[in-house]
Amino acid sequence: MALPDVSFNGRVGPGLRRETTLLAVFSRTRPMHLAALPAAALLAACRETRTRRSGPGGQNRNKVETAVVLTHVPTGLVAEAAERRSLAENRRVALARLRLALAIGTRQPPEADGPTMLWRCRTRGRRLIIAASHDDYPALLAEALDRLKASGWRVTPAAEPLGVSATQLAGLIRKSKAAWTALNERRAAAGLRRLS
Repeated sequence: MALPDVSFNGRVGPGLRRETTLLAVFSRTRPMHLAALPAAALLAACRETRTRRSGPGGQNRNKVETAVVLTHVPTGLVAEAAERRSLAENRRVALARLRLALAIGTRQPPEADGPTMLWRCRTRGRRLIIAASHDDYPALLAEALDRLKASGWRVTPAAEPLGVSATQLAGLIRKSKAAWTALNERRAAAGLRRLS
């Protein structure tokens, strides 16, 4: 599969904005994990509530509803952000937190034909290159957790079809404390030892 031409004006292919993740560009025929949906599609499935929060930030924070609570209607998962003074910034942070919650909390069967194009674009050799703050991190985390569930929460058998080492796979999940805790809880429920 050829990579799409990315122009300097921020567009990817015909009519797509650069804000869509690589997974959204490459996975049109695959069912996308909820954590990988483009921002507009994910927000369309959410109920947004605006509210005020107390704390530092001056008059603007105390008088203007800048806190955002996003509820993903199909799953009931909730994410909120109130630490910024701007509604738009809080919406962006809440959306990132919702993506992470969806990546950790929802599972779907992994693809039979191997890792997604996003995963392959992020691997060099058997190493996975991604920062936890990157927009693609929740999609990769969801793919990793889907593989782990399919392997009975065992790391080495899950790492092989993804083309990374077990250490790299564990390192990806360890970047999120919530994901690491969830993985260890699921391993314990399956009778496996906790990872340290």
